[in-house]
Amino acid sequence: MNSVGIIGFGRFGKILLNILQKGFSVSVYDTKIESSFSNVNFQDLNFVLKQKTIFVSVPICNFESVIQNIAPKLNEGQTIIDVCSVKIYPIDVMVNNLDKSIGIIGTHPMFGPDSYQSNKKLKMMLNKTRDVHNQFSFWKQYFKDQGIQTLEMSAKDHDLMASKTQGVTHFLGRMLKEFGIQKTTIDTQGFRDLLDLVDQTCNDTWELFKDLQLYNPYTREMIDKLKKSTEKIDKKLKC
Repeated sequence: MNSVGIIGFGRFGKILLNILQKGFSVSVYDTKIESSFSNVNFQDLNFVLKQKTIFVSVPICNFESVIQNIAPKLNEGQTIIDVCSVKIYPIDVMVNNLDKSIGIIGTHPMFGPDSYQSNKKLKMMLNKTRDVHNQFSFWKQYFKDQGIQTLEMSAKDHDLMASKTQGVTHFLGRMLKEFGIQKTTIDTQGFRDLLDLVDQTCNDTWELFKDLQLYNPYTREMIDKLKKSTEKIDKKLKC
């Protein structure tokens, strides 16, 4: 069986392992080995860096330091695939730090641990950044075979759309939690949907939320528009 490597075994790294184990022998590196996962093939970094394809699944704020660390240890013929929730930033980091002989595929699996378990309509964005080893078509088909709808697009298009969807959604979820939204005995379906939004977005780490807000160059503008819309509606009510 062919083998691949994963760097990073956080919440999404565990999902990634589940997806990749269906077709590959997977070796995993993380700074913390979780003894409760006895069926995971944990290896040291040097071992994982020998794999032909390596998925980097680390927090966005740590992404550049990880890429800079592994860059001199990679060899011609390898391909690096990221799974960051933003795309312009990690793709720029990989292009600027990885040798031109290293393949690069940018991806954003648009699902997390919660939606992966419950949602059958999973989507994944892919960007053929530097396909020097003709791996893009293979991986696009592999994820399709796992029942995941694949969408090919540019990093800019992705981040612009994500700022209007993911960025705003996570901001609203955190805002409602900060507000103190709670169940009542007369909840409508719309209100229950809001509670579900809070549960889903706030179940992710604060680190992920912060990274989504800070590393997507378009999110700040979307949040500012959201705040202005709130002020507009408030003013209309006072007229």
